Amino acid sequence: MKRIAVAFALILGAQGAIAQPRQSTPARSCAASRQDVLAHGAAVLGTGGQTYDRFVRDRSFCQFDEVIEPAWVPSRDTPTCFVGYRCKTGSFWDD
Repeated sequence: MKRIAVAFALILGAQGAIAQPRQSTPARSCAASRQDVLAHGAAVLGTGGQTYDRFVRDRSFCQFDEVIEPAWVPSRDTPTCFVGYRCKTGSFWDD
């Protein structure tokens, strides 16, 4: 009986590890993708096929040694949609 209880607990625990689907920008409107980033501060969005990236609202969602650069992605209603920024390694003093 103890083995059954342990097996049942392991099965239930594994359910939380299932990956959640990622929103795909080419299938969504530009405004919907932009709103996700604005509302959450940071969001991982699919950019087509198996590619994805993390987009942020502002620099406060990056590490201290990172800078931001504008991020443009394809969307259902426009080929170049500004969704926010990407965090990139660098410093404020780099050109």
